[in-house]
Amino acid sequence: MHDDSALVEARLNRFVRERLQPAIYRATSPLTVTAWAAPGEPVSFAEAVSHPFTPFAVGSPWGRPWGTVWFHLSGLVPPKWAGLAETRIEVVIDLGFTIAVPGFQAEGTAYSPAGRLLKGIESLNRTVAVTDTRIDLYIEAAANPNIAGDFSFSPTPLGDLATAGSAPLYLLRQADVAVRDTQVWHLAQDIVTLDSLRRELPAAQPRRANILRALERCLDLLDPDDVAGTALAGRAALADVLASPANASAHRVHAVGHAHIDSAWLWPVRETVRKVARTFSNALDLIDRHPDFVFAASSAQQYAWLAQFYPDLFERVRRAVAAGNFVPVGGMWVESDTNMPGGEALARQFVAGKRFFIEEFGVEPLEVWLPDSFGYSAALPQIVRAAGSRWFLTQKLSWNDTNVFPHHSFLWEGIDGSRIFTHFPPVADYNAQLSGRELARAERLFAEKGAANTSLVPFGWGDGGGGPTEEMIAAAHRTASLEGSPMVELSSPRWFFEVAEAEYAAPPVWAGELYLEFHRGTLTSQARTKQGNRRSEHLLREAELWATTALVRLGMEYPRAALENAWQTVLLHQFHDILPGSSIAWVHQQAEREYARVAGVLAGVIEAVVRALCGPGAGAVVLNAGPYSLDGVPALGGLPPSAEPLAGATIARTPAGWLLSNRHVRVTIATDGLFSSVYDRHAAREVVPRGVRANLLTLHRDTPTQWDAWDLDTPHARLFEALTDAESVEKIDGLSVGQVGVRITRRFGSSSVIEDVILAGESSAIDLAFDIDWHERQKLLRLNFALDVTAGRAASEIQFGHIFRATHANTSWDAARSETVAHRWVHVGEPGFGVAVANDSTYGHAISRTVFAASGAPCVGTTIALSLLRAPVYPDPNADQGGHSLRVTLRVGASIPDAVYEGYRLNLPLRTVAGVGAAHIEPLFTVDNPALVIEAVKLAEDDSGDVILRVYEAHGTRALARVIRSFEAAPAYETDLLERRVAPVAVIATDDAAVTLELRPFQLLTLRYRRT
Repeated sequence: MHDDSALVEARLNRFVRERLQPAIYRATSPLTVTAWAAPGEPVSFAEAVSHPFTPFAVGSPWGRPWGTVWFHLSGLVPPKWAGLAETRIEVVIDLGFTIAVPGFQAEGTAYSPAGRLLKGIESLNRTVAVTDTRIDLYIEAAANPNIAGDFSFSPTPLGDLATAGSAPLYLLRQADVAVRDTQVWHLAQDIVTLDSLRRELPAAQPRRANILRALERCLDLLDPDDVAGTALAGRAALADVLASPANASAHRVHAVGHAHIDSAWLWPVRETVRKVARTFSNALDLIDRHPDFVFAASSAQQYAWLAQFYPDLFERVRRAVAAGNFVPVGGMWVESDTNMPGGEALARQFVAGKRFFIEEFGVEPLEVWLPDSFGYSAALPQIVRAAGSRWFLTQKLSWNDTNVFPHHSFLWEGIDGSRIFTHFPPVADYNAQLSGRELARAERLFAEKGAANTSLVPFGWGDGGGGPTEEMIAAAHRTASLEGSPMVELSSPRWFFEVAEAEYAAPPVWAGELYLEFHRGTLTSQARTKQGNRRSEHLLREAELWATTALVRLGMEYPRAALENAWQTVLLHQFHDILPGSSIAWVHQQAEREYARVAGVLAGVIEAVVRALCGPGAGAVVLNAGPYSLDGVPALGGLPPSAEPLAGATIARTPAGWLLSNRHVRVTIATDGLFSSVYDRHAAREVVPRGVRANLLTLHRDTPTQWDAWDLDTPHARLFEALTDAESVEKIDGLSVGQVGVRITRRFGSSSVIEDVILAGESSAIDLAFDIDWHERQKLLRLNFALDVTAGRAASEIQFGHIFRATHANTSWDAARSETVAHRWVHVGEPGFGVAVANDSTYGHAISRTVFAASGAPCVGTTIALSLLRAPVYPDPNADQGGHSLRVTLRVGASIPDAVYEGYRLNLPLRTVAGVGAAHIEPLFTVDNPALVIEAVKLAEDDSGDVILRVYEAHGTRALARVIRSFEAAPAYETDLLERRVAPVAVIATDDAAVTLELRPFQLLTLRYRRT
């Protein structure tokens, strides 16, 4: 028999399109529509329905960008529909959807007349069930612009409310009551399941032919003019092939319903609040009709919004959680970026998230759920373990542009040796629909074949929300055991991990970071957002430290509410499309306003508690919130300003340029403002390669092929202009005692840079302060230090430690790490000599082995390049435009401990408070080993009044240290991040005033002090 599969397929496609889909609704009847347009931001249901609604004709335009229109739909179910068998009465709404994918365009929320939120209205979920003959329904319609478009990454004004315009975006196309033929709908699901499976089977496989013949028989039995009347016969023709069970060896899929709702992205935070309500109500609607359906949702922040703005819906969620159908996952405040948040902030993601879930639902998620973040810090396994969690899930590394990650289930080992069982769904999608193609891909790509046989598929519309649909659940039911397909089980994340971990006794180990070979530009985009995060993290450290000190010393009330609100604001903005700089202008403008508000609140907290500690007077106190003594001020303490004269640096003009010098270092700044020499007097060696210049700004072409704000494509590295022209290079007058400096002014394109180079008397660190007026487009600004240091690897600070990365490109894995994250410092070194570069707000770095051949014999050294600013045009066409201030430090002859010191010095500068009396604040804690860093001093999360101390080993060595307290308390004991007592692993001795610790490299430790 000849192969007629193409003809059958064409016949099937046309029948489904022209006959089957239109037959799902037997009849429709228009509803009466009235409307009221909210004049500004969204309003509550109660306020909306208090306004007069006016007639609105279907087919009319509605919705200015980001506006809201409330529609009131009313009417009667036609009497002739009563008692129809195999039917369901629904309201069908088309808000003017322009694309199939939900979440990127108009969306609606359906309410009953009493204000009960019923469900969301999306492009692929347009219906509301009717339970009465009288229809009375309100639809809150959000005119969200489709900023994604077709993802051609074209600049658009729609992401900024000020430039989005006011012309209506949508037409209301349909507002009907309709009668759905359930048998026709089920027939459609049968056909979709079988046809999508058939397409994935090998052409020669008998199963493929059997399905094709069954589909052909089905078409023969279906009357094109009476699909409803022949649907049962058509389904019967498919029954046998649908009932044929899966092979015993088939791959097993745990299908977990979820909706990856970005807490902000191509919409503002306020719209995410409504997206959560729509999606969660959709999930509850499905749970009501499908008791086996489980919906997993992460991000405590999203539940908190629900509790604040939709308390009735939140209570329904609470009941579904108790029943086991609605599952909080992840245990974090948001699905955070994990590259850039500081160590304490990443810890607080879990503290805040888990506390919320435990307190509100009595549930503690044990899995970390980050399907879409842009790479994963090597510190994360330890933080996950310290938070009491066991498992980790992501799929993002399936986006790698160079290498295929070799595992799907494995143990991930962090920098301290902690390991967590980790799963990458081989379906390689977090918006799966349970199609035949997706299931076949999961089975085909699963890397652990032969050793394990279980994977997870997260299904449901995400990014912009919507969640699973009834069609997806139908697909899951039909593929529970279907020959030729993986076996699909509706499941929860915990059940999957318990099964997967049990079946894989000895999984492989991946040590170190999970680097995403993609989206490298997110380490630099939207610099003001990143700077706001960094500043807020350190201000929170200060505020908690001094507030705890005031409570212990004076009994002063701890400002818990203010600190908790500030933390929640910072944690929200660490979401993986906010902190990485990949959101619309509205999002980043709001982030900058929120960071400014947080800074004001925390400055007020610090001022109030310090004044209480010191009392009124005419003196001043110098505060050091950092972990190391600075300029004579003890760590975590305060002293009066020093009256002792400081050793001074010198400055002189020479034929070679300005010479800045002290007893540690000598810096020559040439007439072009570049460093022609940096000489370490202790090591008696030059740091800048001969004939080369350091402190060089370069301007790179930055035109990614796609994903503008996200990507930093390879050509940028070779397509650049060196900014060597200086408008002026002048001595700075009026600096602090003991300091000398030079100011360099440059202009290029439409931008300018003012750079101050400052050297203090008793330091081998050269401080650089930049004021940049940035008006470029699709450019990258880098600061480059050419170093005569032959380093095979570079150390970069990450959370609670540092990571080493190769400076060469020997392998494709090394080459792909062309742009890497560092927090406060990076370090390169040879045996016995090193150089550190610290920063106060920069994350993106390119560190490479370099051959310098400007004069003389070629020199193999290292270049440290800091990515300061970008200027992508999508999704924010004005990203980073305007003024920026940032600081960088170059320290020569530096060890890694020196780099750690410089990072804290630059990010936690001394703070002076004037108008106080007593100017001495005794530290609550002191440490006798600089390798042990105090990261946080705070009050316990509960109401006990206990003091919490968080420390970590920072130098990458084993460390023995004593922590001495200066207040009355019971002996310290170890806890997890949630401050629950755990078996001791680091405490080796305690006495009345001290605890002796032995820590592994990079070990994180939380101690609890019960005050007496």
